[in-house]
Amino acid sequence: MPQPSLHVEARTDRVVATLDRPEVRNAIDLDLVNGLHELCAQLEADPRVLILTGAGGVFASGADIAQLRDRTAVDAREGINMRVFTRIADLPMPVIAAVDGWALGGGAELAFAADIRIGTPRTRIGNPEPGLGILAAAGATFRLPAIVGHARAAELLLTGRVLDAEEAVAWGILSSLHDPDALLDAAHAIADRIAANDALATQYTKRALAAPHDAHPEIEYELQAELFERPEKRERMTAFLERRAKR
Repeated sequence: MPQPSLHVEARTDRVVATLDRPEVRNAIDLDLVNGLHELCAQLEADPRVLILTGAGGVFASGADIAQLRDRTAVDAREGINMRVFTRIADLPMPVIAAVDGWALGGGAELAFAADIRIGTPRTRIGNPEPGLGILAAAGATFRLPAIVGHARAAELLLTGRVLDAEEAVAWGILSSLHDPDALLDAAHAIADRIAANDALATQYTKRALAAPHDAHPEIEYELQAELFERPEKRERMTAFLERRAKR
């Protein structure tokens, strides 16, 4: 019986999903896409932080070329990878990508769909699709400019250049680097900080961050108005004032 290519560890406040196709460096195939869709359905129904990572010192080497080579115009218009990456980006709670080793092509685009990306000194990230006769069509052309700016995104996507870890931090793709053995712990530490906050306030913050420019500031007014009426706001602020009074 074949082993699942996506291992899911579910906790009360978070889920860790590990891409595990060692024979192809965690390349993203249709089975893995279907597994990610199933995971998204669970997290849409029961919002929790998602930590995405890869097994074997690799995040994801890209889309599975063996499958991609045989896809047609009909497949392109279905947006197979785009749809699942967009669903990941739209999850209610934050998504953390713990990126070790290669994150190329579709693997990079999966990382770009996360809210927070951390890596290791051996992380390598980029989109070499034009060298294969295609373009990065699963989110890089609009998510990467939002992360690094248009000029830098254009350089990466038009040249197919792959950044090393320090460059990825300097460009703002990764927020921090950690030893490979400590990468998942670092992702959990971020998840711990998120989990300590009010869950709905976190969801609304993510929603405001993702809103188009012309939706501001009205979206903040409406989301804040709802939060202001919840008992959790008063409880958390009262606890804060009580702690400060005891100092």
